[in-house]
Amino acid sequence: MSRRRSVPVLIAFAVLAAVGAHAQTKPAPEASNTVSPVLILPPTLPPNLVSTYPAQDQTVPPGVLILKAAFDQQMSPSAWNYAPAPGAEPMDCVKTPRLLGDQKTFVLLCRVLANRTYGVTFNAERNGGFANLGENPAHTAVLTFKVDADAPVTTVRRAMEAAKLQADQMPVQDAPMAVAGAMKQPSLP
Repeated sequence: MSRRRSVPVLIAFAVLAAVGAHAQTKPAPEASNTVSPVLILPPTLPPNLVSTYPAQDQTVPPGVLILKAAFDQQMSPSAWNYAPAPGAEPMDCVKTPRLLGDQKTFVLLCRVLANRTYGVTFNAERNGGFANLGENPAHTAVLTFKVDADAPVTTVRRAMEAAKLQADQMPVQDAPMAVAGAMKQPSLP
């Protein structure tokens, strides 16, 4: 091969070698930042009931009562279980307690009658009962209290004051608004 013909061939080899070397020095593609949809929580201790209103053996007036139960951990809003305590009167309460914004305190709207001793068992059945965010059920706890014959509490506002609740800590929540156009709210006169 003459020198004239070998120069273009040498240039072609040099270009191919440079392209090949450049391809070998490219950084490896980065790993994907995809996050697994599985939430893994560390093991937790069972929650403990740390305070209640009424307190154990406290005497309260009859009428509207807001039962308040505070735990030492953040709790699941959909896990709860309460039942009458053995040997005490069962309370007349709404079915579902509300978990407050601190995520540790439940409140339950009830009615109590004069001259009675009431009792409630929290997590009478631990499965499906009050549980933390890791689904670990709280220890079973029993609360009993007495109701005297004083003037009754007749408003939710007064019951909230007795339980030391703020205005935004109502024991019941408003139902969500119906889908627009599906149902019109009646106007009040």
